[in-house]
Order: sequence, then structure tokens, then C-alpha cells
Amino acid sequence: MKISAGKQKGLQAVSDKRGVIGAAAMDQRGSLQSAIAKEKGIDKKAVTREMMSEFKEAVVRVLTPHASAILLDPEFGLNAAKQRAKNAGLLLAYEKSGYDNTQPGRLPDLLDNYSVRRLVAAGADCVKILLYYTPFDPAPVNDIKHAWVERIGAECVAADVPFFLEFVTYEEGLDEKGIEFARKKPDCVSKSMEEFSKPQYAVDIMKVEVPVTLAFVKGARSCKGESAYSREEAKDHFRRAASVAKKPFIYLSAGVSNDTFNESLELAAEAGTNFSGVLCGRDTWKEGIPVYAKQGVKALEDWLSNQGVKNIGNVNERLKAAKPWFAFYGAASASALS
Repeated sequence: MKISAGKQKGLQAVSDKRGVIGAAAMDQRGSLQSAIAKEKGIDKKAVTREMMSEFKEAVVRVLTPHASAILLDPEFGLNAAKQRAKNAGLLLAYEKSGYDNTQPGRLPDLLDNYSVRRLVAAGADCVKILLYYTPFDPAPVNDIKHAWVERIGAECVAADVPFFLEFVTYEEGLDEKGIEFARKKPDCVSKSMEEFSKPQYAVDIMKVEVPVTLAFVKGARSCKGESAYSREEAKDHFRRAASVAKKPFIYLSAGVSNDTFNESLELAAEAGTNFSGVLCGRDTWKEGIPVYAKQGVKALEDWLSNQGVKNIGNVNERLKAAKPWFAFYGAASASALS
């Protein structure tokens, strides 16, 4: 396995000294606007660009000293990017917030005024896109999505910048937090990881969900009632998903609580999966939204300095079980792949 100089440089920029990715995510847009509006008791349209930027800047200032990188969006996050700690690399999101809900398939779209080249010019060490995906959608829907990812992969190859693909699984008509989807989730995650490991997509790092819903793992701290799988079955699902990956992968938090995400990482470690880190956001800072909405940015910074730092520290502690991204290819260092 060989990796180009630009991709190697970008991956090293967002990794820690071990080669593990301990990145924070702050690229939320529509969902963040809605959350701030709800806590302030105002219309979503009343949440200004200045509010969005102010919130992101506070998160970046306080949390990036404890992260290997920060993921931001170029719409509201470029001022925040300038305030990150020197140790933290920068990933920029390329997709529009949300998806097309005028037709089936949750089809994605890219930001109108950006290209990979422009994201790199804005300071990106790596480029990330989010795709809602299920291998069980109709073939014409997934054909559109596959071609879309191929185009972005080719664009990243041309710019010699790493491509992070985040895919979030779903099934139309099902509650993704419910037990019925929980039973289907292992297959959705593993088949998605298998698909996007294929070389035509030119993905460098897959940002994936854990393949089980912790709330339905029997005996888990996060399980409060009925279960979909035993702890051993859950670990088997982790192993199966990891076994089909042909590219390094990191876990996303999917908006769960800090405690639940930590338990997910503990289960991944017990299963012996070769994950290369995390890229997580809301589990670290989402409880600061009502603080900001009701008390302002100084109160948010105080909350982040206390609970936010504790939250990211909890995740970092679980990253001791993670493997360097270059170790996925059997290399002892990133330079061994050049």
C-alpha cells in the first residue's frame, strides 16, 4: 500500500503522535440552529450567522487543545478554524446540511460555492462528506449516491488531499433509534463499510457508526429495557463490520450521550476491532447549547472548560485501544507508506 505525499501529510495533520485520530466535530448547521432556537424560544430564522459563529468559536477555542483535529463547515466555521489550537488539524465539510426531502432516498448535495480545491485553499488538511446510506435502498437511488462519492473521491485525488467519508444508515419508515432498526443496523453498517472500501471511491478514512444500538445491548449500562442482542452478539457485530473494511475507519458518536459513546468505544475495544480513532461532536458539547442560549458565550466557555473538557477527556481515555491509521496497512509509520 502506498499513499501520496499530500494525503500522507493531511492524515498526519489530523492525527496525534501515535497516528490515532481523536477529532472533534463542529460542522453542524441546521440542527445547531434549531437547537439554539428551541432553547432561546425563538424562530430558527432568528438564529443569526453571528450566533452560529460565536458558538463554534467557543467550542474550538476550549476543546481543540484536547483534540487531534476539528471538523468544521465553511459556511459558519471559518472564523472558528483560525482559533484552533496549534496541535489540531482541520477537516472541512463539503456537503450541504441535511438532504433532499422532496424525493425518496435522502439524496445529498454539495455546497454551491465550494470545491475541494477551494476547501484546501481555505485551510483544509482533509475533506469530509456526509452521506445518508443504506445498502437496501433501490438500486437506482444507490447508483446516484455511488457516482456522487466517486466524483468527490476523484476530486480529492486530483487535489492530493485525504477524503473522509461519513455514512449514516437509515431505513425509510423506521425510527433509527428504535429496536426494529437496531436489529437491521449491523447488516446496514457492515455492508456499507464493504461497499465504500472499494477502490473506485478513493476513500481514505471511513467515518462509521458503531454497528449496534447500545440502548438494545443486553446488560449494557445504556440499556434500560428490551434488548436486540446480547453483549457477545454485539461484539461479534463489531468484529464482522471491522473484518470487511479495506480502509481505515473511525467511529462517529451519532448524537448519543457522552456516557453511551464511551460505552460503545469500550465494547469496540473488548471486541478487538482495529478502529483508528473517532470524529465526534455532539456527545462532547451539546449540553452546552442551553447554557449558551440562556446565559451567553462566557457561560458556554465556562461550561466547556469544565464539563466539555471532561467529556472529551473521557473519549480520549478510550482511544488508548485505537490503532494508528497506518497500522491498518501493516505499516509501522506513515512514512513507510510513501
